[in-house]
Amino acid sequence: MTESAQMTRIGLMGLICLILVTFAALAHDSGFAIQMWIAAIAAAVYIVYLARRFPQGSQTDDSTYLDSVVKAGMIATVFWGLAGFLVGVVIALQLAFPVLNFDLPWTNFGRLRPLHTSAVIFAFGGNALIATSFYVVQRTCRARLAFGNLAWFVFWGYQLFIVLAATGYLLGITQAREYAEPEWYVDLWITVVWVAYLLVFLGTLWKRKEPHIYVANWFYLSFIVTIAMLHVVNNLAVPVSFLSVKSYSLFSGVQDALTQWWYGHNAVGFFLTAGFLGMMYYFVPKRADRPVYSYRLSIVHFWSLIFLYIWAGPHHLHYTALPDWAQTLGMIFSIMLWMPSWGGMINGLMTLSGAWDKLRTDPVLRMMVISVAFYGMSTFEGPMMSIKAVNSLSHYTDWTIGHVHSGALGWVGMISMGCVYHLVPRLWGRKELYSLRLVNWHFWLATLGIVVYAASMWVAGIMQGLMWREYDDQGFLVYSFAETVAAMHPYYVIRALGGVLYLTGGLIMAYNLIRTVRGDTRQEVPMGAFAAA
Repeated sequence: MTESAQMTRIGLMGLICLILVTFAALAHDSGFAIQMWIAAIAAAVYIVYLARRFPQGSQTDDSTYLDSVVKAGMIATVFWGLAGFLVGVVIALQLAFPVLNFDLPWTNFGRLRPLHTSAVIFAFGGNALIATSFYVVQRTCRARLAFGNLAWFVFWGYQLFIVLAATGYLLGITQAREYAEPEWYVDLWITVVWVAYLLVFLGTLWKRKEPHIYVANWFYLSFIVTIAMLHVVNNLAVPVSFLSVKSYSLFSGVQDALTQWWYGHNAVGFFLTAGFLGMMYYFVPKRADRPVYSYRLSIVHFWSLIFLYIWAGPHHLHYTALPDWAQTLGMIFSIMLWMPSWGGMINGLMTLSGAWDKLRTDPVLRMMVISVAFYGMSTFEGPMMSIKAVNSLSHYTDWTIGHVHSGALGWVGMISMGCVYHLVPRLWGRKELYSLRLVNWHFWLATLGIVVYAASMWVAGIMQGLMWREYDDQGFLVYSFAETVAAMHPYYVIRALGGVLYLTGGLIMAYNLIRTVRGDTRQEVPMGAFAAA
């Protein structure tokens, strides 16, 4: 970068910082002022960074891969994952013991719950997706990430989005839309970042030296493009003022609900499924050292999944004001999703053909494989719960919570952590992880935590649904709502225990990775080996 270009960038960032400070000073509410100060501080930090590097600028070597941003993504993934798991444990304990809500508004369940969901989905899962997609697209295209250091803008811009969203939740700033809580100005910022992400990914595909586009990139690209479309449409809103946090949705009534769950379910379908299938199709074959079981099946899996998933959202609105034909359409497409989903699961599991013995000796591969098993289970349970007769029992109960977490912790969490374990030694030039035994501990703690969590919610949710629709001989409800809440208490305690186990596994992972990055080695008996009698 030339000196004039650096000076231009510093001047532009200075102007942006000044505008943000002005917005903060003129803000119509304290929440908007705090958010603008956070953005202004981020801009000021970047100005200092640019000034310290002046006049040499940033040097790029197009002959090598840009792995430094992938390293940063690995660190962010682990950090935000632990933060999300911790907040999840806190709110689980708050449900079991309401006294833990305290009197401070920013510590109550209503504000911490969206903090937890966004931290796990967008901070933990999002960083894992961005980092692994940058790694995979470079290797499969044999090309450095496109557009110089634009990938770094994507990384740091995404971290700013996370911080603005998280602090906004604690301040009570929300659109009250599931998985789309941030207000209008944060939505605008993440749109800019996401377009940059799309440009980097597409640019790298364009300049590839490998003629074939590997299937993992198809899944990553579908996730990036579809999430952009979903985000823009669902978050169409009119701000009350450009100096206020509040905005009003462009939609209303049942149209608003349908738009929200068209977004909400496809956030699951493309953010939490398609993107992580990209991980599966690259890292499971790599770890198993086997080719994908059926490349043809992976293509069928891809096209059928993306064509069917987009129609499944209305099943969230059974027995509501949504027209019955739209509810039925959502149910039918949800049931049809069984086939491509299980086709992908079978493809992932059968990739281990001839390498099943590695599960005894490699807990990282075991973590990836069980994530695929949880993917299969969740994609069976979801369509089953979309059937109207089943949904009449499960809807609004904690059965749904159990289903979501078996997918989030089992599929998304386990495949992400397996990929982190696989990548960290390679990115930092280490021969192997500090300890495979600690990975084994993590695997069993996480698996047990998921099972305890999901099973308690399955039992509690079915009990809850049955209690809600229990009538006596006179046609009156047998149980009051308060009685159903009291009956849930032991299951809420069990759920919190499952969360503690999962968080403990995450802490062990962080310790293991820190020692790996430091280059430490641990003398231990290899996995699968038996001591002499």
